[in-house]
Amino acid sequence: MSELIVIGYETPEKAEEARSDLMTMSGEYLVDVADAVVAIADADGKVKLNQLVNMWSAGATGGAFWGLLVGMLFFNPLLGVAVGAGAGALSGALTDYGINDDFMKGVGSVLQPGQAALFMMIRTNASDKVIERLGEHGGRVLRTNLDTDAENHLRRAFDEAHKAESGAAAPEHA
Repeated sequence: MSELIVIGYETPEKAEEARSDLMTMSGEYLVDVADAVVAIADADGKVKLNQLVNMWSAGATGGAFWGLLVGMLFFNPLLGVAVGAGAGALSGALTDYGINDDFMKGVGSVLQPGQAALFMMIRTNASDKVIERLGEHGGRVLRTNLDTDAENHLRRAFDEAHKAESGAAAPEHA
């Protein structure tokens, strides 16, 4: 079962650093990431989603390839590439991969301007090592679908990071 974890950060840079570290851990086979999206609240409070996979460009690339093949069959590869790229881009723009965009924008609406949140969908259970490394980036847990014990463990890891960062005692979570 996939786990959904949403962590809020004071700056978009912190959220991007955490996502980069998450992807590094994925490359080290510590975690299996299905999706990781950074939501950023701009100066007007509007939420912008920075997707891990750009479906628009992936669709355009795939469509151009298939359009080229079909175009070569009909002796007009340039037209095939153009039509295929356009159809692929449209298909990619209409495709919602991973975490639901409306859900992310809804949760992201609690962010103040200039803040960001990292949405992670993880296919395997996040190990203690993964939780500790994510906790090093600070932030606060906004939402999870973890069981109570796992969520409390996650919150404690982030509280420890806050203690180390600020030197102050972190609040207790029930």
